[in-house]
Amino acid sequence: MARKPRIHFPGALYHVMVRGNNGEKVLLDDIHKRKYFDVLARYKEKLGFKLYAYCIMDNHAHFLIEVQDISLSQIMQRIQQVYTQWFNRKYSRTGHVFQQRYKALLCDKDSYLLQLIRYIHNNPVKANLNGGIEYKWSSHAYYVGKEKGDFIDMSEVLSIFSANSREALKQYLRFMNQKPEKIIYKNFEELQPKMQAVKNKEAKKKISIDEIMETICINENVNIDELTRRTKIQRISDIRKAIVLLSERYCKITNTVLAQKLNLPLSMISKIKSGACKGTAYVEDVIRRFED
Repeated sequence: MARKPRIHFPGALYHVMVRGNNGEKVLLDDIHKRKYFDVLARYKEKLGFKLYAYCIMDNHAHFLIEVQDISLSQIMQRIQQVYTQWFNRKYSRTGHVFQQRYKALLCDKDSYLLQLIRYIHNNPVKANLNGGIEYKWSSHAYYVGKEKGDFIDMSEVLSIFSANSREALKQYLRFMNQKPEKIIYKNFEELQPKMQAVKNKEAKKKISIDEIMETICINENVNIDELTRRTKIQRISDIRKAIVLLSERYCKITNTVLAQKLNLPLSMISKIKSGACKGTAYVEDVIRRFED
């Protein structure tokens, strides 16, 4: 059964965790961490999300991301895919680099922003890594001024401590030196917003057909021309069927417009939606990958 898509609304805050497949150290050396950092920076600029904290370890990484118009799923699909392609080319390998389902916890920003930043920045301390809180591949360096630039969206965070920049830094350092609270994820619901409020925000945001098509093209390694060209190739037909079924779940779009988008007869759209036109198991695979 396909997973439900992650809740999305502009301003949603997520604690994201990615882990190497089977716990492998896919971020072991500086060259790997630098590549992942560069990919993260590229898509932060391109997709416009906020990044409050990060920590890149040897076999996993943590990020504190606030999304805007682009959903977290689309953001992470691009970052993970680009790094995976680079890693596989570099080592002449194929297959998964990361565990397929990254972990993302929707968090209450007002109550837990600072605690989550402290948790992420203290990961190297808990792992007894060289440098401790001064660990090289952590956003803590931006907060204390050792790294420059606007890569980390820290002004809002520091303003919580004080409007005066020197006092804010002093208070931040004092906060970081406190013993980090242990966050137990099986009880993580207390960090999350009230679900009814989330659902109300989610209801205001629908996924456009263009977003669905773009994401599926990335996931299935096809382009729009292939998708809309008249063809009898079963794989393309199944991808179209998946898009039709997904549009029914997440879009407000008429059958006529959908038929134009996919270059399909209007009667075929109706058949797919009614279940009269059966697809293969690949259709469900396409839907599952979209909803992951």
